[in-house]
Amino acid sequence: MIQFLAGPKGAGKTKKLIKMVNDSVKTTDGILVFIDDDNRHIYDLHRDIRFVGTNTYHLADRREFVGFIFGILSQNSDIHEIYVDGLTNIIGALDNTELVKLVSKLEQISNENTVNFIIGINSEITSLPQEVKELII
Repeated sequence: MIQFLAGPKGAGKTKKLIKMVNDSVKTTDGILVFIDDDNRHIYDLHRDIRFVGTNTYHLADRREFVGFIFGILSQNSDIHEIYVDGLTNIIGALDNTELVKLVSKLEQISNENTVNFIIGINSEITSLPQEVKELII
């Protein structure tokens, strides 16, 4: 399953993602991962949540991001949910065509690995492609 939180910068997406992952840690038996473009929110997360900062990896496009996800999944087969805060900050080049391709690949990864993705994206909902609008929570 893939879900998106979308809205302009400052709309409260990060707070909502943090609340979601902290609430999920109480009910999920598996590993939860929180990916962010910096380390600002590391202390807002429950200690059992694996935090991954991407600021030193410089992911240039969706392919590198997918490789990054595969690397995370290869470390532990018990990962149930991956939260991504600020997708457009993490990936350098991400237009709507690339976003649709990314969603398609993440759906495949989700189905094959039984992992859910909850992704925050800095974008007006009206400017997103239909394939992503259908996944907004």
